[in-house]
Amino acid sequence: MRRVQIFSGSSHPLLTEAICERLGTQPAKCDLRKFSNGETSVSINTSIRDQDVFIVQSGSKKINDSIIELLIMISACKGGSARSITAVLPYFPYSRQSKKKSHRGAITARMLANLLTVAGITHVITVDLHAPPIQGFFGKPVDNLHAEPLIARWIRNHVSDWKEAVVVSKNPGGSKRVTSLADALKLNFGIITTDRRRSPQMNGSTTLAASGLFGGNVDGGHEAEPDTISLTEHSEEIRPFSRSSPRLWTHATGASQNSPQQHRHLNGHPGASPLANSTRVDSESPPPSRTRLHRSLTMPTRSSPDLEDSADEYTDERAREVITGRLIQGHIVDDDAPSPIFSTMSGSVATLPGDQMGPPQLDDRDPMTSSFMSGISRVSSFPADHALGGTFDAAQSDEDEQELKNPEFEHTITLVGNVSEKTVIIIDDMIDGSGSWVAAAETVVKRGGAKKVYCIATHALFGGDSLEDLEDCQCIDHIVVANTFPIDPERIKAAKKLIVLDLSGLLAEAIRRTHYGESISQLYQHYQD
Repeated sequence: MRRVQIFSGSSHPLLTEAICERLGTQPAKCDLRKFSNGETSVSINTSIRDQDVFIVQSGSKKINDSIIELLIMISACKGGSARSITAVLPYFPYSRQSKKKSHRGAITARMLANLLTVAGITHVITVDLHAPPIQGFFGKPVDNLHAEPLIARWIRNHVSDWKEAVVVSKNPGGSKRVTSLADALKLNFGIITTDRRRSPQMNGSTTLAASGLFGGNVDGGHEAEPDTISLTEHSEEIRPFSRSSPRLWTHATGASQNSPQQHRHLNGHPGASPLANSTRVDSESPPPSRTRLHRSLTMPTRSSPDLEDSADEYTDERAREVITGRLIQGHIVDDDAPSPIFSTMSGSVATLPGDQMGPPQLDDRDPMTSSFMSGISRVSSFPADHALGGTFDAAQSDEDEQELKNPEFEHTITLVGNVSEKTVIIIDDMIDGSGSWVAAAETVVKRGGAKKVYCIATHALFGGDSLEDLEDCQCIDHIVVANTFPIDPERIKAAKKLIVLDLSGLLAEAIRRTHYGESISQLYQHYQD
């Protein structure tokens, strides 16, 4: 191509050479040096006047040096009278810091966008932004290319039974990405969630039964009435049904001797739901004109045979597709495995008065006050990072790798979707830590019964020993990544499960179309081989 200069930063020269080879050109000449004190020096050794300049600079282990180098190169090209300057960022740095996670946090991605704009860019080309709204931080055009068509084509060509596979997201934040790939391949999908607020008293086999969501008794004990809500109007006592203390029991019994009380049962027996743990106390001397409120049943009752049959069918299907497990130190354990010494619920679980875990200052309060104060304790126990709103998983999805391996915490992991005897494709935009990937793989294999697991991501950051940890996991069969982020060649040679996809063709075509003013819409489309 004429009147085009493609410069390479020091972060990923191999990718730049592959792009230039596809375009039939050579990387433009420039000198990148560092002074003895660490300052970066850039010298452009070719004429760029009235030419389209493309600077390829991805992330690297020295990310801050790469950013400063890119900014200096942009400024040098702007001073050299380039017609346009396009920053090609296969991996956009600081993309995981696109929002404030605390009141004193910084939106670093926006700051980087401002720095690039001030330096003189006119266009940005990147791949699979961690947060697509980052495009709004720029006042210049941003093309966020997708590796999904390339990944889908690889799946069709290299996964033998891909038509029966299931695409799984390892966290709720990646559900859009998973459903997009599943729609393109016409496959089923599943979602995995991890809850760090789980109580150690609840194991994986009793979570569904205790919630009362599906009705019935999973463990074969007392059969409840899952579809009815009854109000006992003639009860003379208010008795806490679980986690109660003798002091509270005596207090409630004494109060019932002076005035009639209302008592509510959920799902037929007291222990069926956490809602049964809260009691409602009416005033001791209600006005004579007050009449009792009769709640209309919004759930199917046993007196409706048609609704009963449909409810049973719905329950059976959903129960088979929801699987829970216990995570200790980032690995799936049996339900009867001992719990860690501390649990993440220890600071947030609100207990009734007199309980061993309950705060002593609630001993003399009535059940209503205890319930109210418990709610306050539950809310105030969350970290300050979540005070700005949003879902709990979204706020900590990028920082939970170390916590998964913490021996003092226990987590509940839930798989929604049927993966039994199927190939599972776990997909996300990047692989940094290995904890959530290993936990997801062990869940679909040991709990879900999957026969094969592929871990696929666009950006292979591989922080620490994450690549080696993924290699050692027996539940993972293949690790598929793109070459947007440089990987040490020695680690690639040592990895037996690692497969690296080449994105140089996608980036080269984007550069060519940008230079000639052509549309890039076709780069987002899926093509059948």
